[in-house]
Amino acid sequence: MGFSGKHWSLFGIISLLVNLSTLSVPQAQDRILISYGGQNETAGPMWVAVDKGLFKKHGLDVRMLQVRSGQINITALMSGDVQAIWPAVSSVLSGVSGGAKIGCVASPFNRITRELIVRREIDSLAGLREKVFGVQSIGGGFWLQTMIVLDRLGLDPDKHGLKMRIIGDEPTILQALLASNIDAAVITYASAGVAKRAGFRSLVNTAELRVPYQGVGICTRSDLVANSPDLILRLVKGMVESVVFIQDPRNKRDVMEVLKKNLRLSTDGDAETSYNSLRLVATLDVAPDPEAWRNIQKFVSRVSPKVAQLDIHQIINGSFVKTLEETGFLPEARKKLGL
Repeated sequence: MGFSGKHWSLFGIISLLVNLSTLSVPQAQDRILISYGGQNETAGPMWVAVDKGLFKKHGLDVRMLQVRSGQINITALMSGDVQAIWPAVSSVLSGVSGGAKIGCVASPFNRITRELIVRREIDSLAGLREKVFGVQSIGGGFWLQTMIVLDRLGLDPDKHGLKMRIIGDEPTILQALLASNIDAAVITYASAGVAKRAGFRSLVNTAELRVPYQGVGICTRSDLVANSPDLILRLVKGMVESVVFIQDPRNKRDVMEVLKKNLRLSTDGDAETSYNSLRLVATLDVAPDPEAWRNIQKFVSRVSPKVAQLDIHQIINGSFVKTLEETGFLPEARKKLGL
C-alpha cells in the first residue's frame, strides 16, 4: 500500500524536526590536557582561550594543569598523562637530549619582560658579586631567562660568584625575596611591583634588552604532530585568537579578571600590571624562531652538554603557522588589531 501525500508530508515534518534537533546537539570535542610550569602571565594566552571559549570554537575541550618543573612537564607528556605542554624552550631541549620525541609548533612570546629586583642595599650591578639568585629549577625557563639577562648585562655567574638557589615557582621566589632569604631575582612585572612596594630595588627592566629569545609555546609528542595535524592546527588557532582577544583594549577587564583568578592576585593594581606585561610581550609573530632556539641552546648546553648536539630543525615545526598565513587566518587576525 502506498503512502498518501498527507503521510509523506507528515514524514517530511518529522524528518525535518529530527535533523534540526540533531543540529542543536553540541558536537563532541577533542579533550586536551595541557601542562605548564611557570605560574605567571606567560600562561595568559592559554588561560584566556580556555576561559573565553576560544578553543571550544575549534572543537577543543582544553584544560590547563600546572606542574612543578619543566622536567615533570616532559615526563607527563611522554607518558601520555597530558596531550600537550606549554614549556620553556630550555625544558624541551633538555627533554629531547634525553630521548624524548617532541615537536614545537608556535609561540606568542619573543621578548623577556621582567625586572631584576634586588635587596635595597644593592645599588649597582657590581653589588651583585657573590649574591644569591632565586630560580625555579636549573635548566628551566625561569633559570634560562635569568641567565640570558645576566649574560646581556655582562655578568658571568662563575666569574662573579653568583649563586643560583632553587626555590620553587615565582610566588615562592617572591616570598623568599621579601623574606631576604635570597638577594636577587629576575621576576615578572606583577611580582616586581609587589617587591618594589616592599622597599626592594629594580636594577634593570629587561624589556629594554634586545636578545634572540623565544618563550613558552605549544609543544607535543612528535607522533601527535604527524598523526593529528588538524588537531594541532585548531590548537594554534585558539591560541592566536586568544592573543587577538588580549591585545584588544576593549577586553581589558575580562583579561585582568582571568589573570587575577589564575595568578591569585590580591588587587586590581597587580592585575593591571600583569595585564600590561602580557600585552607588551604577546605577539602574533608565532612562528618558531631557529635563531632564538640556537641562542637558548647555547645556554642550556652549559648544564646539559648533550643539548649542543641537537638539530633544532628536528624539533621545531613551522608548517602550522605557514598554513595559517597561507589560508589568511593570521593576516585576518592582524587586521583585527590594525597591524
